[in-house]
Amino acid sequence: MKLQADRATLMKALAHVQSVVERRNTIPILANVMIAVRDGKLALTATDMEIAIVEDVTASSTRNGACTAPAATLYEIVRRLPDGAEVELDHPGGDAQLALRAGRYATSLVVLPVEDFPSMTAGTLPHRFSLPAQVLRSLIDRTRFAISTEETRYYLNGIYLHAAESEGTKVLRAVATDGHRLARVEEPLPEGAGSMPGVIIPRKTVNELRKLLDEVTGNVEIALSDTRIQFKADQVLLTSKLIDGTFPEYERVIPRGNDKVLRVGKKDFANAVARVAAISAERSRPVKLALTKDMLVLSASSPEQGTASEELDGDRVSYDSGPLEIGFQARYLNDITDQIGEQVEFRFSDGAAPTVVQDAADASGLYVLMPMRV
Repeated sequence: MKLQADRATLMKALAHVQSVVERRNTIPILANVMIAVRDGKLALTATDMEIAIVEDVTASSTRNGACTAPAATLYEIVRRLPDGAEVELDHPGGDAQLALRAGRYATSLVVLPVEDFPSMTAGTLPHRFSLPAQVLRSLIDRTRFAISTEETRYYLNGIYLHAAESEGTKVLRAVATDGHRLARVEEPLPEGAGSMPGVIIPRKTVNELRKLLDEVTGNVEIALSDTRIQFKADQVLLTSKLIDGTFPEYERVIPRGNDKVLRVGKKDFANAVARVAAISAERSRPVKLALTKDMLVLSASSPEQGTASEELDGDRVSYDSGPLEIGFQARYLNDITDQIGEQVEFRFSDGAAPTVVQDAADASGLYVLMPMRV
């Protein structure tokens, strides 16, 4: 195998693939990236046995072949080369080391056998559809903050993606919950997704996919089965195992009869929450919302620091029900309001029941937040 590639192009691809490599693993080959040249095309592949990323790279080659090299080391070397450098990779085959040259710089890296490198791209994926990159970005951004990190409830460690029906319209729905808050976001159902099974996409896959989507402007091709999902965007193919578990019946925890409605400007509300929560360094300390007609008082207290409160009223707040006091963890409030445009709508039942939160101008996203005792 012998090829030449532009340093910037190679570095960008190595950044993508090496990020899936686990820094601490007991299988040496999983620390490597596979470099394969076939008919003038260069493909870089990395995997941790749960996710695999394959990226095609523009390069000129003079000899077909493949080898594997340490992913993190190769990335660091290429990253530190000067801008505009032309990188040459040369591997004569067998157990010989991989030679890397750029200008007057030269190094060689120990390789491991290509035959030991696991493949995750084999097998059929019968369900196929595509989504614009910005739609997939939105589904991820508006739900992933609610993914659970509690490993014992592994079936909550991802985003549940499935076809559903909302008020007579077929939708593609993404749901995440950690038991304290729930995020449910939907988009029109794309052609080909109607028969897809409900799948749970793991948190690491969600995060790797989201990083890739920053550089994608067109459509993302999605293919899946009961056990795997694949995303193809530009020159990158990301394949992932799915979480083997049953996502809970989330619709049962979404309150239907919350009739006390508060509407408040998102920016005013988020800034007030941040100011009163600053009284305590304890991330889980609640912020109390005290409501009367067209008046919202936010407050927080800390045994060490004292108390803080802020009033919002006038044209910034709309509330026409009876007095209500309820508390929420400040971080959870901020996570949800970050997903909302100009005006937040809260729908309460009482001070101890789950609260529904939505963007007053966009019903495609719905959030449920469990209160805290205040």
